[in-house]
Amino acid sequence: MKIQVVGAGSFGLALTKLLAQNGHQVSILCRQEDNPDTLRKTRERPDFLPGVLLPDSVEVVTDTESDVDMAVLAVPSHVMRLVVGANAFSPETIRVSVAKGIEEDSLMRMDEVIHQVCGACPMVALSGPSHAEEVGRERPTIVCAASADSVACEKVQEAFRSSYFKVYTTQDIIGVELGGALKNVIAIAAGVCDGLGLGDNALAALMTRGLAEMSRLGVAMGADPLTFSGLSGMGDLIVTCSSQHSRNRAVGTKIASGMTLKEALADSPMVAEGVRTTKSAHALAQRHGVEMPITHQVHRVLFEDADPRQAITQLMMRESRSELE
Repeated sequence: MKIQVVGAGSFGLALTKLLAQNGHQVSILCRQEDNPDTLRKTRERPDFLPGVLLPDSVEVVTDTESDVDMAVLAVPSHVMRLVVGANAFSPETIRVSVAKGIEEDSLMRMDEVIHQVCGACPMVALSGPSHAEEVGRERPTIVCAASADSVACEKVQEAFRSSYFKVYTTQDIIGVELGGALKNVIAIAAGVCDGLGLGDNALAALMTRGLAEMSRLGVAMGADPLTFSGLSGMGDLIVTCSSQHSRNRAVGTKIASGMTLKEALADSPMVAEGVRTTKSAHALAQRHGVEMPITHQVHRVLFEDADPRQAITQLMMRESRSELE
């Protein structure tokens, strides 16, 4: 299969390596500002994924190859619209989004953005607990591919399947897209908990109640509630809230230490999707009339200069009720 990976960040690099190892004809689309000549020569981006080398068979390019069978869109959600609009893939090319976010202005999921820009085309969301640092180092990883197009889904499943990367399939693209995006908001809160030294009890409660509000919004938007108990929901939530590799958790930890949001974001070249997604999730909760208290408090801390400790206190002092209410 001929595949182009769009985006030479950490996950784009890890997936490029995986796909090339699987025997596909793979190119990676690298922006000029990301030094494609250096990547061609060294096969590595040590600032993003140190120690992980691209196979010699991978071609580093700066232009779209329109005749590819599959385009893996490994770019942040806030530039997805621009990227898919600028790259003229054929209508038959399977678009595979690995972005985990919600567009800030339109409040669209990535599948909605791609279809709005590209029209009727096969599109699959690939999501789950999958830090690039571990995929690149061939650690066992399991994700899910979601699409209403079962044929495209199965092609993605087969293309990515390897001895260390397993893919399940589902038709619930709404739930998979929302799970991958919303867990980043909860991970910021987890970082705050860690930075304040609140302990394991607090983290466990945060993750559990975070999953509950993710599910509430998902159901209101048409998702299957069971999806949030799966890889793209609970699985991704666990790893993003607890891993040393989590960019979103790191943002929360830095804010708890006294950094401003601007300082926390400037401290890393990586994109923390949860910051923008917090705005989108907060707006979606209001649109659908869904109560999301953790998301609300994360929004207050990030964008309203609320004190993190006061935000925790407000969550703890909320009215007591039945757990499943």
